Amino acid sequence: MKKTLLIFSLTAILAYPAAAADFSASTVKDQTALEVTAYNSNVGLVKDTRRIDLGVRQGELRFMDVAADIMPVTVHIKSLTAPEQFTVLEQNYEYDLMNYSKMQDKFVGRDVKLLTWNQYSDKKEEVDAQLLSNNNGQQIYKIDGQIYLGHPGYTILPEIPDNLIAKPTLMWLYKNAHSGPQDIQVSYLTKNINWTADYVMVLDQDDKTAGINGWVSLDNRSGATYKDAKLTLVAGKVNRAVFKQARGDSVAMEMGMAGSAVPQFQEESFFEYHTYNLQRPTTLKNNQTKQISLLEADGVGVQKIYRVQGTGNYYYSIMPPNADKKIPVNVVIKFKNSKDNRMGMPLPAGVVRLYKKDSQDSLQFIGEDRISHTPKDEDVELRIGEAFDVTAEGAQTDYQRIGSRIVENQWEVTLRNHKDEDIIVEVVEPLRGDWQMLSSSHDYKKIDAFHVKFKVPVPRNGEAKLSYRFRVRY
Repeated sequence: MKKTLLIFSLTAILAYPAAAADFSASTVKDQTALEVTAYNSNVGLVKDTRRIDLGVRQGELRFMDVAADIMPVTVHIKSLTAPEQFTVLEQNYEYDLMNYSKMQDKFVGRDVKLLTWNQYSDKKEEVDAQLLSNNNGQQIYKIDGQIYLGHPGYTILPEIPDNLIAKPTLMWLYKNAHSGPQDIQVSYLTKNINWTADYVMVLDQDDKTAGINGWVSLDNRSGATYKDAKLTLVAGKVNRAVFKQARGDSVAMEMGMAGSAVPQFQEESFFEYHTYNLQRPTTLKNNQTKQISLLEADGVGVQKIYRVQGTGNYYYSIMPPNADKKIPVNVVIKFKNSKDNRMGMPLPAGVVRLYKKDSQDSLQFIGEDRISHTPKDEDVELRIGEAFDVTAEGAQTDYQRIGSRIVENQWEVTLRNHKDEDIIVEVVEPLRGDWQMLSSSHDYKKIDAFHVKFKVPVPRNGEAKLSYRFRVRY
């Protein structure tokens, strides 16, 4: 058998030699179709179809160019051309990849050659050596009876060590009765394919309408490139058995203010999830984050809400005299995801970033919030920050214990509006236990068993006071 000399440098390693005669080897050159389904749980489904001539025999198929982060137990192979004539007897996944250190490790205790080259005189010299050790990238050699701690030359190996391959490879022992080429489809799950949705919302000057662009950010860290793949995204919480999976490094990409783009995904309901099918092939390079337009909508009706959210910390005891009375006033943007409101497509979970033009007609970032998966005809609320010119203070004006487990509590919330326009402030208060509202200065709405909401008009450059008294049994 002819030996292959391997010369090691710090920048390159020679490719794996051609497969032996009893192997059928397949690479991406045989690929006829490729499908990638990405889930927003750091996993992807790959369906790789290749045209291969296996021969009428029992043999071994080496299927190369698969994802490095493949989950071997999920691999499935079938013949699309002659399923009844193709049988798998055994399946293996080879992932002991060759690299500089591993190949050196395989030759510890063996003879190698060292090549030195003087670039000025263009003179090369080879010396025989024995590799004694290779620890943490540091080699120790024995040359002419002397020990060398490292060597400036290149290491030359006489052959490729056993059980090392150049790239992750699936291998099957098969039995085939079909004559001629056939379409073989291999499907598998791989880790480190993930996608998220990012949205850009631009508010109009009156804060009553907005334009929304949605983008898909697809992150491929699976260890493979998928060329001209049919791409499908699945939105929803897909349950998986307990499995410790490595997560790829996250890539933060600032959307900025992308220009208008034509949405390229077709959305449809699938089982209890929603799928988004890209209407053209796309290439997903390894270690690449790709962004594709998901939706575009103009003239979406929105509502700006000033909201005071109570905490309930002091409702059932006497408020300490030195307690901070200030309560933040949150700014919330709300819209309905409906066709009547120029929306209506189920929205995948993601981050919505909001912008608005200033007096110089320049877009400025005004806040962001994360949304969960949102079906059509549902409301979306975005908490984007705290109001600067609207303040709130809460004060306990009375507290009485009228029984061993019964108390009455009276509160007053002072709202001040320093803006040049009238506003309405929502005050949401949590009331726990068996409660009863005894009196209030403003009408309220019972949101659920333990929350009430007041809507308090506050005049421009003025203030308003909300007072209410309630009894609690606990």
